[in-house]
Amino acid sequence: MTEFLFYHLQRQPLTKVLPQLLEKSLERGWRVVVQASSDERVEALDAHLWTYRDDNFLAHGTWRESEAALQPVLLTVHDHNPNGATVRFLVDGAPVPGDAASYQRIVLLFDGDDDEAVAAARARWAEVKAQGFEATYWQADESGRWQRSA
Repeated sequence: MTEFLFYHLQRQPLTKVLPQLLEKSLERGWRVVVQASSDERVEALDAHLWTYRDDNFLAHGTWRESEAALQPVLLTVHDHNPNGATVRFLVDGAPVPGDAASYQRIVLLFDGDDDEAVAAARARWAEVKAQGFEATYWQADESGRWQRSA
């Protein structure tokens, strides 16, 4: 059954948290699709994942590429799954895909300083729980370590 993980971003921005979570996913051998709500965000994430660390980069591609199906991490604005991902990340309010049950995990990252994003996350929480999915809520502690809160 698909597990939904809600990450409440408060002390760290998406650009810091997302690469860390993607790295952990790849270490576990998972293929990932990251869905953003705009082409501009996809472009920004694409550039960021190549340069976020001085000593490494995160191999990935975008949905526009001819070899999208081969990418371990794919950035998109669509609800498709061309790389056969088992984990889907939703950022910037991207909607839950219609095929949510086909994933092992769906990770929703939302800005805890944005009242609209928090309200949308609460609504999604209620929605996925009503559909019978398992959902967990994560917050970073003072040292930046993620703690399961619910």
